[in-house]
Amino acid sequence: MHEPHDMPGEGRPDDDLILSVRDLAVHFPLGGGLLGGGKRLLRAVDGVDLSLKRGECLGLVGESGSGKSTVALSILGLLAPTRGRITVDGQVVTSRQSGDRKALARTVQIVFQDPYASLNPRQTVRRTLEDPLRVHGVTAKSEIADRVAAMLRHVGLRPEQADRYPHEFSGGQRQRIGIARALILNPKIVICDEPVSALDVSIRAQIINLLLELKDTLGLSYIMISHDLGVVEHMSDRVAVMYLGRIVENGDWREIFERPAHPYTRALIAAIPDPLHHAPLATTGGDLPNPLNPPNGCAFSPRCRFTVDVCRSEPGPVLETRADGHAVRCWRSEEIAGRLAAAADWDVNS
Repeated sequence: MHEPHDMPGEGRPDDDLILSVRDLAVHFPLGGGLLGGGKRLLRAVDGVDLSLKRGECLGLVGESGSGKSTVALSILGLLAPTRGRITVDGQVVTSRQSGDRKALARTVQIVFQDPYASLNPRQTVRRTLEDPLRVHGVTAKSEIADRVAAMLRHVGLRPEQADRYPHEFSGGQRQRIGIARALILNPKIVICDEPVSALDVSIRAQIINLLLELKDTLGLSYIMISHDLGVVEHMSDRVAVMYLGRIVENGDWREIFERPAHPYTRALIAAIPDPLHHAPLATTGGDLPNPLNPPNGCAFSPRCRFTVDVCRSEPGPVLETRADGHAVRCWRSEEIAGRLAAAADWDVNS
């Protein structure tokens, strides 16, 4: 499944890094309410480090509310970080003037989750694809027409379909239009935010295969945001697992899926449905903790069956990177890995 892009980036120099996120934090102060009580702080993202090499796909996974989309919005320049540094293609973009937003849009684009809500029903496909080109200075009618036609062919649609409206297309076709819109400016990075979760099961594999084909054909780099690890396993070269605003595990896709080191990652893998088939996420039971009142110690400790006193009392461990590049944030990761490997015990929910 991963043979064409297995173990990406080995031996490549650091200048092959197209995206670097360092100590990213996004905090939202909230009012104290009618009865006062002072402001509270919602730590949606709290100290995230990520990197993306040219031509690779990074899977960013975790439950709803874990902070995945907040990270994406920060990379896109749509949300100002509280702290941290984001570098895109060698340029620091964390502190930018409004004029730089257009330059960033030519480098980083997004494919949204819902193809029904993300397209303007009053605009034809042609207008949807032409507008970004005009905004970014492409004015020659012949060039605009050629680029629109070429992009429609790239995503498996016919140029003569450009004068139709979104309601005249199926869900899968609408998502192809959304992909075409994301690619029309020739970006280098595409963030795919749950790109198949709103589609019928029969269509998901087609869209995933299209994204992989475009990645190779156009030399794209992807961030694949999902809570469906079946999709992530099929597409990603590396995987980062988020929990309550932090990365708890990060590594090569094979390491993550064959030798997961964090109990939360093990729970996600235990819940994987058949490949490419979306299903509600099941984990260790209970809900994601309230980010306004996070647990003491490790944030996952209330839901983890391996919790001991140190997990509840000590501040969350740092993300430790091993020699093989596999990083994990867990007090007992080595002990748990050895125990489960010996017992072949993958039932995290028991």
